[in-house]
Amino acid sequence: MSRRSAILIVLAAAVVPRLALMLHERGDLLAGLTEKSDRFARTLVASGTYGFIPGRPSANTQPLYGFFLSAVYWVSDRSWLSIGLAQTALAAATALLVYALGTHIASRRVGVVAAVLSTLHPYLVWHDVHINREVLDQTLAAALTLTVLLAAERRTFRWIAAAGAVAGLALLANSRLALLPLVLAVFVAWDVRPVRRAALAAVVLVAAASVVTLPWLVRNQVSIGCFSLTTDSRALWKANNLQTYDVLASGRWLDQVPNLPGAPPWPERAADITERTGKVVEVDECAQMRLYQHETTKFWRDYPGEKVRLAGQAVRMLWSPVVTVESDTPQTGLGGIARRFVEPAFILALYALALFGLLRLPRRFLVLTLLLLAYGTMMAMVFAGTVRYRVPWDFLLCVPAAFTLTRSRASAASSVATEELR
Repeated sequence: MSRRSAILIVLAAAVVPRLALMLHERGDLLAGLTEKSDRFARTLVASGTYGFIPGRPSANTQPLYGFFLSAVYWVSDRSWLSIGLAQTALAAATALLVYALGTHIASRRVGVVAAVLSTLHPYLVWHDVHINREVLDQTLAAALTLTVLLAAERRTFRWIAAAGAVAGLALLANSRLALLPLVLAVFVAWDVRPVRRAALAAVVLVAAASVVTLPWLVRNQVSIGCFSLTTDSRALWKANNLQTYDVLASGRWLDQVPNLPGAPPWPERAADITERTGKVVEVDECAQMRLYQHETTKFWRDYPGEKVRLAGQAVRMLWSPVVTVESDTPQTGLGGIARRFVEPAFILALYALALFGLLRLPRRFLVLTLLLLAYGTMMAMVFAGTVRYRVPWDFLLCVPAAFTLTRSRASAASSVATEELR
């Protein structure tokens, strides 16, 4: 297979089904539940303020997906076509990165199979054309994995700094990755010699990530009042209180967890009241952040047994092949059938293929894969687990699955050749 043919196959697998789905969903693409980043993006384009309402900046979400959407809206307005095409382009970029990763560690054939598996993930095909920040998380996750692997192999400060910069971008897209640069710094520096150079490599990676995130942190200090990536600690508290387990066990999501009694309106709620009544509702995001952080740590301290129970539930929900809590996932029609039957079958097959292929991975990539998957699982235990938090990293399973499939095909071809000789 030529390089050009491989790339065309990967692009076709990524683009064609998404374009078809985009045309099918065009009437509903903007009508369903959307990320609050969409609201931030619309406000930014209309007024120059990155927040819920003009003139009142906010840090109540991680910023990168909102910036991506605002660029799309600024160039071509907010329409189903512009959003669908932009996010399809991101999905295609992700597929090409997975192809490059598989080709780098094994062969072009493994790269193609891994990329096709990852981009035809039923959950992602549907969500990638909707307003859903995981489409950007996927691209950054694949880029981060590839750059970190190259940095660990080549051991040059240029590649290590590049890996740190991508880690910083990934952190701006997903605040749960806050500690990941430290984990990756250890991975990159692990077998660097002498020790002084290893320590410097770790510092360079963390410093590069910090440089990328620093402007946003400074903006929040100046505009909001706290040096923080996001002020949305309320989401963390919603995942860590006495009502959470029963809400999630019933198939609902954190939005349905009862609010903290006596707490002031959270920023989005305050913005809704302001827009509806015209009366400005003042919000101290930093004070709210500290309040919900205090309530979360208090819950961990006072109810360690319940936290352990929540952590176990989070792991089960994260790795479940069945989507149970996403209310914006199709419930009926072909989408509902895909959710109930196609997605679980795909994931179970992927798990089995990945398990057989894991031990065939190059040692360095195997360690990196296990580190990244373990980190995601640990963050789910701290916060909450759901399929949408896992799927951006499912390409890590597609690579060992591709090893299994390509080996099976090679074995079958060898058997056929042997029979013909006989």
